[in-house]
Amino acid sequence: MGLTKDSLQLDFSLVKQKIIKFILRHVKKAEAEGVVIGLSGGVDSSTAASLCVSALGADKVLGLIMPSTTTSQEDINDAKLIAENLGIKYEVINISPIEEKFLASCSHQDLSNKVAVGNIKPRIRMTILYYHANLLNRLVVGAGNKTEILVGYYTKYGDGGVDILPLGGLYKTQVRWLAEYLSVPNHIIWKTPTAGLWAGQTDEEELGIKYDLLDLILYGLIDLRMKPQEVAENIGVQIETVNRVLKMIKSSEHKRKLIPVANIK
Repeated sequence: MGLTKDSLQLDFSLVKQKIIKFILRHVKKAEAEGVVIGLSGGVDSSTAASLCVSALGADKVLGLIMPSTTTSQEDINDAKLIAENLGIKYEVINISPIEEKFLASCSHQDLSNKVAVGNIKPRIRMTILYYHANLLNRLVVGAGNKTEILVGYYTKYGDGGVDILPLGGLYKTQVRWLAEYLSVPNHIIWKTPTAGLWAGQTDEEELGIKYDLLDLILYGLIDLRMKPQEVAENIGVQIETVNRVLKMIKSSEHKRKLIPVANIK
């Protein structure tokens, strides 16, 4: 079997219907009055927001745009564009003053750790999302995809702190295809993905691998349950590349599990 990008193809009409039913089911089960979603201007949140509107109607979806000093004006504009195209209410909340106050209160600590400092942003955003969700009796919708979940490319209790993940069963490649099916603007679908944790940061640079290749490796390892050597040979990459992906999966396992509880019986 040769693993190619076509291996990831799906019937996106069916995918859309399944995700719509998923959203409706969980909103109804929670007796919620709608959803709140963070809009970053990227393909994931744009696609998730579109699906929420299809499921619930625009009046039941609130978009929060939460820029910081490392957020580009392009991303802010794209987030507004998506909200306006979908006809949803949205708010722009600058999180920089909150982040600055937080860092000032921790000024006695070493603030040179980019990851530790960068993770403050998504955790602030999570708090703002839940504040609005509590006020409005709504669920928080996350935009994480299967690729990010499997390799742990998200902040614990940050962008990982949500109620539902409509895109959690789709690899990044598949999210892009679904976005095309949903008529998300092309420039949003194909722009360079970034979490915006620090200036100049990009997903693929931080991960050390392109999403197209990462998705194929994950699909082979997880969905097809192939051995690492088989995956490497099928795709035509070094075994070291596959093993590095395996290491990412294993080292981030704690993010995908419930909090360990001491058994005192």
